[in-house]
Amino acid sequence: MRRLALLAATLVTALAAVPAADAATAGRGTLRINHVQTMATHNSYHRELTDAEKDVQRRTDANWWNLQYSHTALPNQFVAQRVRGIELDVFPDPQGGLYAGPLVRKDAGLPPLNDPALARPGFKVLHWADHDYGTTCSALVTCLRQVREWSDRNPGHVPLTVLTELKSTDPAKEAMGGAKSPAWDKALMDALDAEIRSVFPDERLITPDDVRKPGLTLEQSVLKHGWPELNASRGKVMFFMDNQASALQAPYLEGRPSLEGRVLFTNARPGRPDAAFVGWNEPEGGNTAQIRDLVRKGYYVRTRSDVPFTEARSGDTGRLEAALTSGAQMISTDFPVIGLSARNGSDYTAELPGGATVRCNPVNAPSGCREHTLERLNR
Repeated sequence: MRRLALLAATLVTALAAVPAADAATAGRGTLRINHVQTMATHNSYHRELTDAEKDVQRRTDANWWNLQYSHTALPNQFVAQRVRGIELDVFPDPQGGLYAGPLVRKDAGLPPLNDPALARPGFKVLHWADHDYGTTCSALVTCLRQVREWSDRNPGHVPLTVLTELKSTDPAKEAMGGAKSPAWDKALMDALDAEIRSVFPDERLITPDDVRKPGLTLEQSVLKHGWPELNASRGKVMFFMDNQASALQAPYLEGRPSLEGRVLFTNARPGRPDAAFVGWNEPEGGNTAQIRDLVRKGYYVRTRSDVPFTEARSGDTGRLEAALTSGAQMISTDFPVIGLSARNGSDYTAELPGGATVRCNPVNAPSGCREHTLERLNR
């Protein structure tokens, strides 16, 4: 009996030494979607323009150099670059044709674009209207169908994350005769949700409704009950809103404080009813501990391993190492494979240790997590 009492006391002491969130994880041993870490690409659709257009950018934009990078098509990123997250900049175009005649092309002596997808109504994907429009998929539905087709062929993947930044046209370009986008309002945000759902049915999405528990806010649900289990989430996609501005988020949250019925998880700070996803772009210094704390508590965090083109020029991996050790579930980069940074003078590459596609989260994964079981792809 004394030995049993001593053993029980030792166990209680050991559990008391574990932070509350970690103790809950250890007790359940349930592997959830926030218990893994993956790499993502930044502005995943982006392509550089023609040499003639680059000359215009160089003359009119002091930061033109910041636009000199290109990504391969989205499916190639999933296959050859081992990313499981992408970022899409989304512009509204309810009538169609709004972005078909970029000023930079006109200034370069080139004709308007003849991409039929640009003529159709619907959301468009590009970086900077009239100035930096290069993209591998000009229509949002085109981008999403590429993701869906790859997912259909590889249903055992961990959830793919799609970070969306809701964008508007540049007032300076508007004044020069460029496109003028409609303001983001509730109707446009409803239409955005509907366009995403036109490609991904409910059973292929992880939405706030899948996380929120009855009688609780979204934040309370995440912190108390956690995210969906990984075993039930393979082959699915999650959408996040990168924007933090309250004026832009307000129409999306109107009448839906915990994102009831919505597709996107908003970029929120702790204490809000909708707080489940947190964008924390800077992982170095005191931010490393801040992100680790958020991850331990149960939030899903996105950070960045590099910014154009500091790391690509220096080869420094300090920011990458901080991002990895922070436990942020989604780490974005412009340089997911070797060779992309060579034009900037280094071999900088941002990838998971050992070139893995997905790994057990170093901060909150349960002890039973095994990396070779995280994905179940057909090889």
